[in-house]
This record gives sequence, structure tokens and C-alpha cells, in this order.
Amino acid sequence: MILLLTALSVSFTSCDNETEPGGTAVEKMAGDWWVTATIMQNGNEAGDSGAGHFRMYTYNTAANVPNEMWLEDGGNFRNYKVRVNVDYNARTFTTNDFVEGVRITEGKIMEGAATTPSGMPADSIVYMIQFDDDPNGLTYKVSGFRRTGFPNDDF
Repeated sequence: MILLLTALSVSFTSCDNETEPGGTAVEKMAGDWWVTATIMQNGNEAGDSGAGHFRMYTYNTAANVPNEMWLEDGGNFRNYKVRVNVDYNARTFTTNDFVEGVRITEGKIMEGAATTPSGMPADSIVYMIQFDDDPNGLTYKVSGFRRTGFPNDDF
């Protein structure tokens, strides 16, 4: 009888949750994105990278802090995954220099600044990226919109 009462009291107290579930520290910057990469020369767009539209991802690190996040292309462009420095209030991100062979500059996420193929507003992402193994030392501009999940907005 005592064992039964103990088990019941544990089961009732284990359901008592005093913390509210919530998002991550970079919640408004995290997501799946449809983007394109454009070759840049002398600050101007100089041509398509040949990668077409591809999916990339931004998400929180295990530390779940507002000053860093992961940025990766999922192997859809140059197969990179890099931890970037974040200014969450400004919605900007960058690397200090080359990290894992990748340098990110001028990274920004703008709420509601993009229009999806179906004509709906979505968040916009843009950043410049360089690779230390690129024989031509090219800079690419990666830009696009947050994936909505609607079929008309997927490429």
C-alpha cells in the first residue's frame, strides 16, 4: 500500500512543470531558406553561380545563446556548415575571418522583406560568402527567403 501511494505521489509531482516551453535564443533568425548564389565582382553582381535555387539552414547552437548560430547549406552549394557570430537585435551575422574554410560577411535577416513565388511576404536573408579554397578568390552573394512550406513557394 505504501509503495502504491509513493508511486502515485511521484507521478503527480512529476507532471508539475514550472517552466514554460519556448523558442531558442536565435528563434527569429532560425529557419529553412530558399536561396540563390550570385558571383560578385567589384561590388556588383557578375553572374549566376550555377547552383540554382537551393535550400539552406540557420539554427541555434547547443549553447542556445543569442550571439551565435549555425549556418549551413546542407551540401546544396559548397557543403559548408559554420558557426557565425550574431547580433540578435540587429539580426546580423558574420564570421571574424575564415572559419572551417568559409568567411561570412554582411549577413542580415530582414523580417517580412521578401516576397515568395506565390506573392506572400516572408523573411529575407542575404550574406556574402568566400571559400579559402576557391582558386579564383570569388565572393558570392547568397540571398533568398524563409521557406514557408507551401507547395507554390518551393523551387
